[in-house]
Amino acid sequence: MRKIGFIGAYDKTDLIICVAKILTEMGKQVLVVDGTLTQKARYIVPVIKPAKAYITSYEGIDIAVGFENFSSIKQFLGMPEMLDFNYDISLIDLDTIAGVQNFELESFEQNYFVTSNDLYSIKRGLETINSLEHPVQAMKVLFSRGASGTTLQKEDDYLNFLSSGSKIIWKEEKIYFPFEIGDQTVLYENQSIAKITFKKLSTQYKQSLLYLTNKILEEKNNNLLKKTFKKLERGV
Repeated sequence: MRKIGFIGAYDKTDLIICVAKILTEMGKQVLVVDGTLTQKARYIVPVIKPAKAYITSYEGIDIAVGFENFSSIKQFLGMPEMLDFNYDISLIDLDTIAGVQNFELESFEQNYFVTSNDLYSIKRGLETINSLEHPVQAMKVLFSRGASGTTLQKEDDYLNFLSSGSKIIWKEEKIYFPFEIGDQTVLYENQSIAKITFKKLSTQYKQSLLYLTNKILEEKNNNLLKKTFKKLERGV
């Protein structure tokens, strides 16, 4: 199972669920782990029998909530510790020092640092990374209010300044998501109807979703990804 980390204090739940939905539609077995302090997935993902820790299925995605580490998930599933999970990919949402340490962030195949430009999100996200023993690589996923290249560059420079001397090694590429009220409205509607839809999202948000998913897949030929996403946009 490939482990993909989404790190930071910024709200990442809806983003991760959207990526997971695309991956499952492509035939991947996906486990989403909400290891955050607030456990937002507990409140927005439907579950028949909520408990302190549980795994529920939502639109083909398995979502684990309330677990401290992967060992506790295996115990819940009745799996021997030495066996690997029967998933292709796990998307792990983390925002605390305990989370990145207990889930062993340093062993993940890929990491994405998700943040907006506000000081709290950046500093608290970096705090979790700096608790690790060794530096880790991560790609920036920036939610920005700016549209111009100048504004985006200023926000990137600001993040670089604040992260100087930290234990994070930035990958050269970065992904920008628009901070649009329209996109947020679509995500809220998804929550209210307990369904993952893409059609009404902004073009930039959808393009960034595709780019992020393709990076996770590490595939140069993304024809299947594009075909799958077009199908999801139509709601087929």
